[in-house]
Amino acid sequence: MAKVLVLAGGSVAAIKAPSLLRRLREAGHQVRVAASPAALEFVSELSLATAAGQAPATDRQWFTPVGGALHLELAHWADLIVIAPASAELMAQAALGLAGSLISATLLSTRAPVLWVPAMNPAMWQHPATQGHRQVLAGWGQTFLGPEFGSLGTVGEGEGQGRMAEPNEIVAQVKALLTPQDLAGLRLLVSAGPTREYLDPVRFISNPSSGRMGYAVAQAGRDRGAAVTLVSGPVNLEPPYGVEVIGIESALELRQAMLDRATESDALVMTAAVADYRPETYVRQKVPKGPEALSLKLIRNPDILAELGRRNPRPILVGFAMETEAGRERALAKVREKHLDFICLNFPTQEATPFGGDYNQITLVFPDGKIEELSRMSKLAAADVILDNIQKIWINKQ
Repeated sequence: MAKVLVLAGGSVAAIKAPSLLRRLREAGHQVRVAASPAALEFVSELSLATAAGQAPATDRQWFTPVGGALHLELAHWADLIVIAPASAELMAQAALGLAGSLISATLLSTRAPVLWVPAMNPAMWQHPATQGHRQVLAGWGQTFLGPEFGSLGTVGEGEGQGRMAEPNEIVAQVKALLTPQDLAGLRLLVSAGPTREYLDPVRFISNPSSGRMGYAVAQAGRDRGAAVTLVSGPVNLEPPYGVEVIGIESALELRQAMLDRATESDALVMTAAVADYRPETYVRQKVPKGPEALSLKLIRNPDILAELGRRNPRPILVGFAMETEAGRERALAKVREKHLDFICLNFPTQEATPFGGDYNQITLVFPDGKIEELSRMSKLAAADVILDNIQKIWINKQ
């Protein structure tokens, strides 16, 4: 992973800096932090040191013989610099090339990518001077995340555009900046999670799909530069930052969402665990429990992938096949019958790759009979393998 230097500016949002540092470390990055004197009015050095695993760099160290050329050391160490919170003062110093503080001197000395995460009063953000500085910094290739609209930290200010992006969003942007954008320009449509087929207002037929595989494909596609739309059944997962998420429940709702957006997509990955059947009749009132057995008549749901496969033109189509036996034969039949580019075969009943887990072991099956068996890996790693194959097909189509 990368070496990430977090620079904390003077804003009440500096209280989020320890959470950001912890999340970056949890993601596997090495972190260091430097704080401006104004930032230390809002967050303590002890909090930053605890979260970063080492003491923060400050102007006090910079102006002592012990510090040496601390700004150069920090600038050369970092693979990526994140200014969070980024104040109007820091933006002005950087845009004007000033070097009167440890943070501004570090920014003037670095060649690493820079991510600004502004946090300030909306009037300060909208001021022509601040917007002019933003344009200068963006013109140098530096990236901005936010500010977002929301409640502000100052009492009496209410809501406005000036709130700092949340730490999880910043970590996602860090990953994207450190990942080659080899899918830039690709429009990716992903389905995820289970569907629910209601018998009455309180009972439904479903399955234990967690949606993690589809969410992993969406996140990996986003990180590699794709424009991602995620159509999701009911899951207990946080919506991925930077991804358009469309919620559905039934197979018919999923079908409509996928058909509506397929024509605007370059590639479609169908990880959703779609119910094959639905009740023939929906009862609008709760069915009372009776003394005898209940017979339920089910009818087939549409085969969404097969319907998409018959379209001409169609996007790159990738399906998932969950099997318990004779997997390869059934997967090969499906990939040919539905006109897919390839299908991902998995066995969710296996002990090592159960429903809801963070790992998967899939086998890629292609129409020409080629088989590519993957080892057990994280779902994010498996998502990248799927996207690698999509990229090859996409390049050949261009």
